[in-house]
Amino acid sequence: QLHLVESGGGLVQPGGSLRLSCQAAGFTLDYYHIGWFRQAPGKEREGVSCMSSNSDGRTDYADSVKGRFTMSRDNAKNTVYLQMNRLNAEDTAVYYCAAAIPTRTIRDVCYSHHQYDYWGQGAQVTVSS
Repeated sequence: QLHLVESGGGLVQPGGSLRLSCQAAGFTLDYYHIGWFRQAPGKEREGVSCMSSNSDGRTDYADSVKGRFTMSRDNAKNTVYLQMNRLNAEDTAVYYCAAAIPTRTIRDVCYSHHQYDYWGQGAQVTVSS
């Protein structure tokens, strides 16, 4: 079945870095818009970042992570990454990658979780001293 497999979560000290990986199974990732979301206990799911299909390569970041997080693709590995730098306690959450069939613009899809078609299982990121 079509799904995304996440890896790379873990425990990191404030100011540290982690890189999350999201590998597609059953479909070609570069044909899809990709989003990263996160959800902390007791809070709503929030958009973190998104990247358009490789036809234009557009990326966007939420204000809370702009300048600290970076998305990238490795088409040979059918994988998208989220590099997270200068992490702080507010970044603690379960992080989900998601893929959307690009029938709408990335601007309309980016932070709208209900518009994504396929989801990863989630990766726990804990930032603590």
